Amino acid sequence: MTYSVICENLYDTENLAKKFADSVFDKGAFVSMFGDIGAGKTAFVRFVCKYLDVAEKVTSPSFVIINEYKSGKIPVYHFDLYRLEKEGISTIINELDEYSEGKILTFAEWAQFSENTLPFDRIELKINYLGETKREFIFDAFGTKSEETLKRLIKQ
Repeated sequence: MTYSVICENLYDTENLAKKFADSVFDKGAFVSMFGDIGAGKTAFVRFVCKYLDVAEKVTSPSFVIINEYKSGKIPVYHFDLYRLEKEGISTIINELDEYSEGKILTFAEWAQFSENTLPFDRIELKINYLGETKREFIFDAFGTKSEETLKRLIKQ
């Protein structure tokens, strides 16, 4: 199942993130994120966290590998797999699998480094840079839980 949205500006991106937050707050999700540097991966996470009432400052996990936000409606975990690259991911794959279970929301940026070893039930989010503020968001669902989440997002 695939869902594609073009956001013309940050307002549209924030609105999409609100809809996504509304779709996941009661069940959680694992989101594998793909996109070039500056595509808006962390910006999308920041907006989702805003609508999940996360109190902590949401920042890129580039230098710490993972940021944890536990003050909102559900716990949010934000991984950056870029620095781990292929070899490093194999050392934490079991941990990543644990972050796909239960009522939590996990974002894994630079998922291309996982070589398809991320949890089966997941949403893959590709963010394509189309202009200074214009982005294309492509959501693909893999697994029953993720398909239900994507259906909820589409209905909004």
